[in-house]
Amino acid sequence: MENVRNLVIVGAGPAGLTAAIYAGRANLNPLVLSGPLPGGLLTRTSDVENFPGFPDAINGFELMMRLQSQAQKFNIEMVSETIESAELVPGGPHKLKLTSGEELLCKALIIATGAEPRWLGLESEEKFKNLGVSACATCDGAFYRGLEVVVIGGGDSAMEEANFLTRFASHVTVIHRRDSLRASKIMAERALNNPKITFVWNSVVTEVVGNTDVDGVKVRNVQTGEESLIPCKGCFVALGHVPSTKPFAGQIEMDEAGFIQLKGGSAYTSMEGVFAAGDCADKTYRQAITAAGMGCRAAIDAERWLAE
Repeated sequence: MENVRNLVIVGAGPAGLTAAIYAGRANLNPLVLSGPLPGGLLTRTSDVENFPGFPDAINGFELMMRLQSQAQKFNIEMVSETIESAELVPGGPHKLKLTSGEELLCKALIIATGAEPRWLGLESEEKFKNLGVSACATCDGAFYRGLEVVVIGGGDSAMEEANFLTRFASHVTVIHRRDSLRASKIMAERALNNPKITFVWNSVVTEVVGNTDVDGVKVRNVQTGEESLIPCKGCFVALGHVPSTKPFAGQIEMDEAGFIQLKGGSAYTSMEGVFAAGDCADKTYRQAITAAGMGCRAAIDAERWLAE
């Protein structure tokens, strides 16, 4: 068993890396567990136009690489390890078991594990991922210039994806399991009034069909049971996100969806000495800039907690 670390940060997206910058500058010598994909979901995004300081947009992968090299200037240690399970103790030290089998102890812990897209869970969906099935219109929309695509979902993210895709696709079909949208009024109206978008209501996708890439989706009406085929070359799944918080389930307060609950306007979780930042604790905004702000907050809270 290794000696007890001051601070471990789990995750290397905008939240984890910003926390690392602040913690490193505070001489906490944090260890960052980056997982297999340092940079998080942002590395799968093409141009980021809304991150302050980049008037000409910046590629998501490049932005995260810059954040990483900035963090590494401040005496942080970064390893591409993933957490398998955790034993959290009020006030610490917390024990983290890694998938490699190694165990770590730390006084303070910042959870910045992010969130993953929610998929349909179909075998055919898995088969065609990156061959026509995507969960990110901003990443992949430009590949579908002049082609027909479908968007699955009825919330804000689905409407945002559908509207965005009309810049490229010849037509967008939105498939939703209910007869009305969950999206906010402004987002819903924008999509409903877009001449390039049509809606298929009360329907679920049962299969993605094609040979080498996507040729269409099979759809079942949940009221009549009637099945039909919608031809398309792109299938965008926009069913929201699932927070990556499983290793900590049952040990800190989370909402019913698994998002970590924070105390007031702080990074404090229900467990003394455990802090959280970014999309794993934010179901509302889920932006790179809000994640970065939360990472700053978590590092300052952890630093003050350790000092006390």
